[in-house]
Amino acid sequence: MKDLGSQVAYWDSVGVTKTFTHPVNPDWLEGVSRTTRILDYGCGYGRVMAELGEHGFTDVSGVDLSPGLIARGRQLMPDLRFAVLESPPELAYPPASFDMVLLFAVLTCVPDDDAQRALVAELSRVLAPGGLLYVSDMILQDDERNQGRYAAHAQQFGTPYGVFATDDGAVCRHHDIAELRALLLGFDVVDERQIDIVTMNGHRSQAVQLLARKR
Repeated sequence: MKDLGSQVAYWDSVGVTKTFTHPVNPDWLEGVSRTTRILDYGCGYGRVMAELGEHGFTDVSGVDLSPGLIARGRQLMPDLRFAVLESPPELAYPPASFDMVLLFAVLTCVPDDDAQRALVAELSRVLAPGGLLYVSDMILQDDERNQGRYAAHAQQFGTPYGVFATDDGAVCRHHDIAELRALLLGFDVVDERQIDIVTMNGHRSQAVQLLARKR
């Protein structure tokens, strides 16, 4: 499972063509200074970074493990600051480098429990005390198609319930909301909302967004 924490080959080929859709909630940004140091971890081609710029944020950086997605972002939005993650989840920033980190549809791409914990720990390291972590990710779906593939994958591979393979080759994970909250050790969840989204493969699904503050 640990080697599924990156899946670079997928994101550099099939994944580089995808459209990402998790929305930013502007209400959660109202009280945030427009000069706040923001990192978009797993930024893809920079869609969320560009949206933050439209909201007036001036200090936004993005990192992603896929050179293909970063290349797409640099071509589409050359004015944004992109960097390729060489050894995810390790970041080339000193502690407390950022005041806010966004983690949009990233945990779904990291099926392994230990890999998820390592990622959140690294994000906590680069967040300043009192900084915000904004998570948007997929929750367990209750439809027959999803429940069938959760059960099949768990039986075949012994993975946590909610892990599955997409038809085009990605291994993903949907979460119980309690699992996501439990990942945020050292954080206080200050707001939470459930939303409907369209996935990168065009399916309507439910997701959750958590806004958490580092203690």
